[in-house]
Formats: sequence, structure tokens, C-alpha cells
Amino acid sequence: MTDTTLTAPATQRTVIAMGELSAYANAPALTDALASGARVTLSWGDGAQAHFPLTWLRDNCPCDACRHTVTRERLYVPLTPVTAAPEATLHDGNLTLTWQDGHVSDFDAGWLHQRRPGQEPASVIPARRPWAADYAPECVAHADFVDNAAGERAWLEALLRDGLVLLDSGPLADEEVSRLAERIGPMRPTNFGARFDVRSKPNPNNAAYTAIGLALHTDLPNWRQPPDIQLLYCLENEAEGGESIFADGFAAAETLRQQNPEAFRILSETPIDFRFQDEEQDISTRAPVLSLDHDGQMIEVRFNNWIRDSLRLPAHAIDAWYDAYRQFWQLLHSSEHQLDFALTPGQMVAFDNRRVLHGRRAFDPSTGRRHLQGTYLDLDMLESRLRVLSRPD
Repeated sequence: MTDTTLTAPATQRTVIAMGELSAYANAPALTDALASGARVTLSWGDGAQAHFPLTWLRDNCPCDACRHTVTRERLYVPLTPVTAAPEATLHDGNLTLTWQDGHVSDFDAGWLHQRRPGQEPASVIPARRPWAADYAPECVAHADFVDNAAGERAWLEALLRDGLVLLDSGPLADEEVSRLAERIGPMRPTNFGARFDVRSKPNPNNAAYTAIGLALHTDLPNWRQPPDIQLLYCLENEAEGGESIFADGFAAAETLRQQNPEAFRILSETPIDFRFQDEEQDISTRAPVLSLDHDGQMIEVRFNNWIRDSLRLPAHAIDAWYDAYRQFWQLLHSSEHQLDFALTPGQMVAFDNRRVLHGRRAFDPSTGRRHLQGTYLDLDMLESRLRVLSRPD
């Protein structure tokens, strides 16, 4: 049943979340609404049509009785299936449902349009893009990042898309990496602290705190949940050597899948042990080198030869695992997948620690000082920050 002749209520139509109404200002209006059986069929001015189950509509009622008036979080609990069709009317192209118990639900047409059953949700989060042969990391000026929402958005989009991004021309200030990180969210603490210094030092408890070259690796694969994003801010880099090395682990893994599916299967299906130990910590977990989602797509690389523990596999599986590991190592360290450059003071590199592997060339500490400060961030906070920055004015 459709009724387009009624006037809109005097009060502003309530929406699901604060600030959402402006996001649908240019969305098509509803042209027809029909409640029949266990669903409501809606049609929009752009020709779209969708069938909404009654229980879904009742569960998503945006009124102040069903949503907290301040947080807009759901109060309604869908414990009883809704079987009685409501009265469906249109007011200024938006939907009003009057349920049999007298409860009234007002829905914004644009909000419903974006949530049509089976419709992929709209997102500002960019899809991951494998590194091409001519890949060069995007670089955003420090001033643009801190003074300009567009600059910060560009930095976030590049990091989420490519897994790596540079920040340039920053101040040579202690803790600047912490200040930049906290614009996005709280720093992720580990057994190395919330913020750490990367430089050669006596009695190191990690290879990063030496002057030796570091082969490509991901950080902290010995944690059940390794850090998502790493930031490394260069304060000093006068020593000879020490160039940074990076590789797109997802791209290398896909190459392995194409060239040797059995090796890829072994690394993605065989959990192994990763373990870090010092005088105060003993952190260990068991996971495969490559992790996939339910669609078989890459979601994580755990690769760190220093803290890979001894294999606890059946004897007949050990040689095959080493063969697969060797092939993946060679792909990662091939020029096809590798990127290297020297960080300069005031420059920061950020990368996806569960996708992009990093390392460095050896350096000579007698030729000058080398000092980087680093921290970690959760991917959820990066995506959250990008959504906030992308909200319409």
C-alpha cells in the first residue's frame, strides 16, 4: 500500500546513527512500498527494487525507543519473529511502517537503498592492490598530513591499498612518531613497549638492535595477533649502509601459488611454532606462514627466520615444508618482489606488518649514527580514521 499524500512529521526524521542523514541527501527517494506476507517490497526513483523481511525492518527501527537517544546503539532485542505485516506509507519519499502493536518506524530512503538485501555495503576503504613491477611508494608531506584532512586521507588510502606509504619532510623531534600515530589511534604496545628505538646497542634482545643486515621478515609472528601496522620514523641515518628493504608478501605468495600450488598449500595449511625468549619474556604461538580467508584469499604472512622455532612436524612432512619455505624465501628476495631505499632524517615509512615484509642492509656504526623510532597501530583504527575523515561536511 502506498500513500504519498501525507505530510512529513514536524520533527526531524530519526536515523540509525548520528551524522548519517547527510550521507543520503542525494540518494533516490522511494516511489512505492508494499507490505505483503513476511516482507515489504520497496521501489526507488532510480529503478531499484528490494524485498525486506519484516523482522529485519523491526530490528532496525531507528526510533528513540529502539535506539539510545545519544549513542544510537540498538536497544531492541529481536527475540520474537515478526509475522504480521505493518501498514506501509511514504512521506516525502521516505518510509513509515506502523506495526500491529501501534509502534511506528520511520526509515530514510537512502539508508534503506544502501542496505538492500544482498547489496554489497558502500565503503571508503580501498581494495588491496598488488605491487606492479614499476611500483613506487606514495609519499605525503608531513605538513599535508598534519594540517590537511585531504593529505591524511591520501596517506591512509595509500597505506591500506598498497601496504606501504612514506611521510616526508617531518621535524627531527623525539617522539614525533608517537604524535603522528596518536592522530589515528592508540599505539599498540608489545613486549618492546608502546614506542621503541631502533639502533645498535649493547646486549641486544633482538636482531633489530644490532648493526647486522636483516633479511625480510614480519614483526612478532610469535604473537597470536601480530601488530597490523608499523611506523618507523627516521631521526638519524649517517652510517654507511642500512638501506631499508621491503617486499609485498601477498604478491610473492600469489606467485608461489601459481608456480607451485603444492608448496603454497603446505605453507598455508601447516602450522609451525614461532617463539621469542629473553630474560623476562617467553612468547610463543603456532600458526602457518600463510593464512587465507574462507574464499582462499591472502590475509596474513608470518615470516621471521630468527624466531621461527624448531619444526614439530611428522618426519615425513619436514622435507616438503623446508622445500616450500625455501621457494617462498627465494621469491621474496627476488628483484621482482623487492623494493629498497634509504630513509632520510625526517622521513617515516608505514607498512602493513601482516602483508609487507621488511628488512635492512648491514650498516657500519663507526661511520655515523643511525636512529629510528617506531610504534605499531591496529588496522581497525586506520580504517576508522579514514571513515571519519571521509564523512560529508
